Amino acid sequence: MEIALLLMLVALLIGLSKGGLGGPVPVSMTAPLLSLVMPVQAAIGVTLPLLMIADVFALYFFWRKWDMRYVKLMLPMGLIGAVLGIVLLSVLSDSTLRRVLGAFTLVAVIYKVASDSGILRKYKARLWHGQLAGWGSGFASALANAGAPPFTAYMLLQDDITPMSFIGTTTLFFAIINAFKLPGFLLTGTLDIQRLISILWIVPIIPVGVWLGRWLIHRINTELFIRIMLALLFLLGLWLLLR
Repeated sequence: MEIALLLMLVALLIGLSKGGLGGPVPVSMTAPLLSLVMPVQAAIGVTLPLLMIADVFALYFFWRKWDMRYVKLMLPMGLIGAVLGIVLLSVLSDSTLRRVLGAFTLVAVIYKVASDSGILRKYKARLWHGQLAGWGSGFASALANAGAPPFTAYMLLQDDITPMSFIGTTTLFFAIINAFKLPGFLLTGTLDIQRLISILWIVPIIPVGVWLGRWLIHRINTELFIRIMLALLFLLGLWLLLR
């Protein structure tokens, strides 16, 4: 019963995020939440197909809103980073993965606080920064479903990116990364087919979450929502790191 409730919550959080509520913050909670009741490798594996389903909805809403210059810059290194992340995810022990996931979770919180305070604006972006950010995003996405901070940090430094283009570029980049991760997860056993079949019943919750996110985004205090999510993320990250 506990696992079922967490799976429903994870599907809802993914839908809310893809619907625009809270950006990547709700997605960052999915793996830490599931790792409370299952091994980290299984938690990362289970969330991937759910993210891919949500990506379909996000691509529909933001079709052709992306800036291909940044996708072409960051994606090659992102794919290389994803390969390394997949390999490490398959060989590291669960206790090590819990600490890695906790560290990535805390980094995501720190990044969000730093970006909101304007600290990131003090740095001038370079071309190689984009390639490094792409690698870091692919690596963190494969290892801990936490690829948003490096990618977002680099994109926020660009002066020629509009909010809609930013969302579209983010959507396309991670949709490709997630699709690329699927064969690797299957080959390494990170994603178990039987486990996947057993959670298909929660898939309808994702589009409900997407619709709810788009409906709530103009009706609730999104800043307060994000702060609550960040506080929970911080506690989850500490628990995973210090357990």
